[in-house]
Amino acid sequence: MNNFINEKLLPPVMKFVNTKAVTAIKNGMLYPIPFIVIGAVFLILGQFPIQGVQDYLNEIGLGPIFMQANNASFGIMALFAVFGIAYSWVRDEGHDAVPAGMLAIVVDIILQPDTVKSVTSIANPERVSTAWQVSGVIDKAWLGGKGMIVAIIVGLLVGWSYSWFMKKGFTIKLPGQVPANVAASFTALIPGAAIVTVATAIYGIFKLGFNTTMVEWIYATIQTPLQHATDGPLGVVVVAFLPVFLWFFGVHGATIVGGIMTPLLLANNADNLALYKAGKLTLDNGAHIVTQAFMDQFITVTGSGMTIGLVIFMLVRAKSVQMKTLGKLEIVPALFNINEPILFGLPLVLNPLLAIPFILTPLVSGFATYAVIAMGIIPPFNGMYVPWTTPAIVSGLIVGGWQGALWQAVMLVMTGFMYYPFARKYDKVLLAEEQGDAQPSAADIEKLEENPAN
Repeated sequence: MNNFINEKLLPPVMKFVNTKAVTAIKNGMLYPIPFIVIGAVFLILGQFPIQGVQDYLNEIGLGPIFMQANNASFGIMALFAVFGIAYSWVRDEGHDAVPAGMLAIVVDIILQPDTVKSVTSIANPERVSTAWQVSGVIDKAWLGGKGMIVAIIVGLLVGWSYSWFMKKGFTIKLPGQVPANVAASFTALIPGAAIVTVATAIYGIFKLGFNTTMVEWIYATIQTPLQHATDGPLGVVVVAFLPVFLWFFGVHGATIVGGIMTPLLLANNADNLALYKAGKLTLDNGAHIVTQAFMDQFITVTGSGMTIGLVIFMLVRAKSVQMKTLGKLEIVPALFNINEPILFGLPLVLNPLLAIPFILTPLVSGFATYAVIAMGIIPPFNGMYVPWTTPAIVSGLIVGGWQGALWQAVMLVMTGFMYYPFARKYDKVLLAEEQGDAQPSAADIEKLEENPAN
């Protein structure tokens, strides 16, 4: 099985994840992360999970102020993503990448509607209001979760086409005496003009031919179905199984799968947050189950494989020196969802004795969490983005209230039962190896020479 996976299964998987497109998405999606984290802090302050505190913040006027910071950071994550993806592609091709990133932003905005129209209120669908329309504006909704798929498509296409122009030499070349920054701006002129022209033509085709825009069409025909596809058992398998499966072979599965799934999961987050703000966070109103919080707080909490149960065993019950030592080293990182010390130090990577709980534990947590939300036992997660290093229970409280914190605690206890029999067996193996490798001391040798019968 190991040979089959290494020789037949893993090579095509790695070939796919190392393609230019997937690499650009994976690397490009890192650029929004700092602003998402910053915005998430202000989101928690602006939409405080304790209603009494939230009411007070709104009463004194701080709630809307905190949300302004969130809207200008977390709220425009698609804009950061489109820049990052195009930038990463062109940078990896060896060209000056900043103009490409800025060009991707221009194209992304061209393809969006330039009007904001009145819509039916989510909070009060029966409310009838006078129709209105404002032109010449940018609808910020398409710069956030609703615009993530367009951001990926635009980032990839702009990165590829800009690199093509650079490779073919279709640029304006100025004499060497011209300052480098001035020459760089002219270098981007021809590819920029061509790409903007094509983007404008596409906008015109959708506007005149279909009375819509590309971003709205993609959202309706591609992004919404993809979000619904991730919001089911298939999505649970992808976020719970694939990361640990890749990790077992030493590949950073969380980064690879997260780079692909994060845009969709963040879009699901954004939908839930809108419903939460409107007081309509229920599955009947379209809330999602599988969100970024679902993955971060119930699949990879305490690290890929949900290894806190293993760490507790190592710290409390292990008898081998290796396990006891690593348990002491790992307990603090585990509280902040970091478990690389035991992934490579124990190791979990390529360890057949621990493979079963390592792969099954996230699946059990994923499907159990999906079931309790689907059955209405706990509410859908509220769309708050919590930095992945936030300790367990605290993160569960923020994304799901006391029910989320309690269920997260139950899942952490479950990890102990999942890992215990396998960890106990591996501990015996390590202990036997340590005792077999023990070298006799000088005193032991002297006693043995005096009394060979011993």
